[in-house]
Amino acid sequence: TIPNSVTSIGESAFQSCSSLASVTIPDSVTTIGGYAFKHCRSLASITIGSGVTSIGDQAFFGAALVKNLTLPASVSSIGSSTFFGCSSLASIAIPDSVTSIGNATFQGCSSLTSVSLGKALVSLGRDAFKGCSSLSSLRVESAIVERDCPFEKRDTDSFVSRYFPDQK
Repeated sequence: TIPNSVTSIGESAFQSCSSLASVTIPDSVTTIGGYAFKHCRSLASITIGSGVTSIGDQAFFGAALVKNLTLPASVSSIGSSTFFGCSSLASIAIPDSVTSIGNATFQGCSSLTSVSLGKALVSLGRDAFKGCSSLSSLRVESAIVERDCPFEKRDTDSFVSRYFPDQK
C-alpha cells in the first residue's frame, strides 16, 4: 500500500520489482508515471484510487497476472502500451471521463473478452487492441474522432466492420 501522503508515482518508480504482488494506489495520487510498474511480473492485483487522472505510457506493461481492473471515473488519459502484455486481463470498462487511449494500450491482452469505451473518448490509438484474440464484446458509447486502426485487421475483419463500418 502506498501512503496517503503520496500525490504522484514517478516514472519507473517500481519498474521490474519482481516480487511485488499487489498494489493499492490511494486517492491522494493524481498521476501514475510512465513505466511505474513495468515488468512487475508477480503483480496480480491493482487497486487505483479515485484521484488518478492520468496513467503514463507502459505504466503496467507486462503485468501478465492481473485479471481484473477497475479504472476510476477520475481518469482522463491512458498512455501508450499502458497495459501491453497483461495477458490475464479479462475485461475492462473505460470510464466516461477518458478522452484519450494511446497506441498499443491493450496490445497482447489475449484474455480480454469485453471492453466498454466511455462516452468522452475522442482518440483511440493505433493497435490499441492488437493481439486481443479473445475480444468478443466491444461497447462503444462515443463518437470517436481520431482512430487509427485500433485492431489487428487480419483477425478482426468482421468484428471491426460491425463497430467501425468505415474502417478498411
